[in-house]
Amino acid sequence: MAFSTVPFRVIYSDRFLDHDTGMGHPENAGRLTAVVSALKAHPMAQNLEWVEPCDRNPLPHINTVHDPAYVLTLQRIAEQGGGDLDGDTPVSAASYDIALLAAAAWMDGVDHVLGDKDTSAFILARPPGHHAEYGQGMGFCLLSNAAIAAHYALMQSGIQRVAVLDWDVHHGNGTQQLVGNHPQLAYCSLHQMPAYPGTGHAQETGGHGNVCNIPMAPGSAFEDYHARFEQQVMPFLQQFQPDLLIVSAGYDATAADPLAEVNLRPEDYGVFTQLCKTVAPKMLFGLEGGYDYGALSQSIVHTILGWLED
Repeated sequence: MAFSTVPFRVIYSDRFLDHDTGMGHPENAGRLTAVVSALKAHPMAQNLEWVEPCDRNPLPHINTVHDPAYVLTLQRIAEQGGGDLDGDTPVSAASYDIALLAAAAWMDGVDHVLGDKDTSAFILARPPGHHAEYGQGMGFCLLSNAAIAAHYALMQSGIQRVAVLDWDVHHGNGTQQLVGNHPQLAYCSLHQMPAYPGTGHAQETGGHGNVCNIPMAPGSAFEDYHARFEQQVMPFLQQFQPDLLIVSAGYDATAADPLAEVNLRPEDYGVFTQLCKTVAPKMLFGLEGGYDYGALSQSIVHTILGWLED
């Protein structure tokens, strides 16, 4: 197998383990430790460059994407020792700071990818973000990392259009809300329906025809996804012509995942990545869902292999 000689960057910090969701919660620190172990043990490890998030204050930018009153509420909950945004979304004492660090890491990812014409990057961070809406977190998500990164990318020189592809098994209601009314941003999602959060119907097409929702039936497998990539995802992205493609990389559509009913295999994500490489000159990946440690780890391995393979 021939690999690109350009390093693939993994943006990660052990501080992401400090977002404490409590005993038995599926979105937990073990997800990251499993992925880190798998990546460091793989033969492609020599092609990976591990990068700590930069020391930046993302709050001013976050407050242009989210309701500042919500962000302040999140901070206050953490400062009071923690609490719950809803039945699925706990906030620990460290969660506010870690959510800011995660958003900063996604912004760092934009800088890395735009600053190097050949490289890509994977933001291995938590908490995830694609369910977080303008004024509320939900579905394990505190801040809408992909939307924050997309808006940030538009501020960079030479970037006119940014697309977000969301292959998490759940619809990214927050990402769609926060990018769907901006003509220079696009959102495309493949997601199980029916499933949480109940949004993402095909007729939801955004304020500028810039949203493409592709509901997938329970039991869908690679053949179903591959057909949708060729018939809908690729034409939509090719027509939009993004300067940067951000992938909301959730892996709960694998057959082993306990929270959904889709039957993808880890190696399928390598194929999806190779298809996406033909659409945009630059790609950035960031972790969303995926709750079976083995399937999550191997799916990320195959995603990165799909980009590295020459």
